[in-house]
Amino acid sequence: MPRVTLPQLPLSGLFAVYKPSGPTSMSVLEDIKKFICSSPLFVEAEKLEKEKSTSRRKRTRDVIKIGQGGTLDPLADGVLVVGVGKATKRLNEFLDCVKEYRTTALLGCETDTYDSEGARVRVAPWRHVTKEAVESMLDKFRGDIYQTPPIFSALKMDGRPLYEYARKGIPLPRPIEERMVTVHSLEMVEWLGSNHAYRWPDKEFTTEEKTAVESALRSVEKALLVNDTHDINTDGPPAAFVLSMKVSGGTYVRSIIHDLGHVLGSAAHVVTLTRSRQGRFALDPRDEGDKGCVPWDVFERAKENVGKCDEDGHSEWEREVLDRLEIVEGKIQK
Repeated sequence: MPRVTLPQLPLSGLFAVYKPSGPTSMSVLEDIKKFICSSPLFVEAEKLEKEKSTSRRKRTRDVIKIGQGGTLDPLADGVLVVGVGKATKRLNEFLDCVKEYRTTALLGCETDTYDSEGARVRVAPWRHVTKEAVESMLDKFRGDIYQTPPIFSALKMDGRPLYEYARKGIPLPRPIEERMVTVHSLEMVEWLGSNHAYRWPDKEFTTEEKTAVESALRSVEKALLVNDTHDINTDGPPAAFVLSMKVSGGTYVRSIIHDLGHVLGSAAHVVTLTRSRQGRFALDPRDEGDKGCVPWDVFERAKENVGKCDEDGHSEWEREVLDRLEIVEGKIQK
């Protein structure tokens, strides 16, 4: 492998990692931070030496700034943009940038979180919904649309997260404000029908939780009752389908699926969600200037291959990051 000419160290830059489904974005970031904070590519030599001489118990890992440009839910996987050093000041631009997603929706049930991680709130008939019916309704969600963020979200109202109102049964002080978002494209890429392994979540509310949720939800939806039990014929799995979309920043993919279930005369929630693009970082780079993502298994292997380096003195994870790094600051060495 030819040697690479690097900017003057340490580096400040942006790169993307493929976040797996399951862990939170914060836990992924914390795992990456352990590597970044011990790398001479990103940390000044003096700080590295000081860190090494500090006992493990007292290490703070604050030797360099690191942040992410837009959280992904635990259920979701895909592009997570990471900023290191002075590049953390550039992360805000990824909150409002164009993003692309691929999501699988399961019909017949909606949940408090609008995805399969939540508890059942309402079940509804789904057998009348066809591929053609879904496609005929997609145009309602294209272009500039107004979207109400889900009440089970971290969006704050009067300093309190919306999900706190819902879980404690506190009436909202005012309706959740609609926001305009742009759906640049929205297409069905696959109709799964009942040929899949997805199922409605088993989690249900306690009687106390039902009362609290109903109390909170009445302030945003008229006379809504939690109806998580059913006598609907469920022979075979409920139908599912896969959508791809290109949207503006601030768009709630889960809300699109939730609202689509309503206009179809049924209910729906998200069972898979992949962010395939965030600005110029993509799982499948196709345009000039695009950058790919560091596979998560690179960092998993790094936990086992501590100290293993190539001929340039770089570990595998450092090489993978360098190959995809957008350098924000640094002069080329001569």
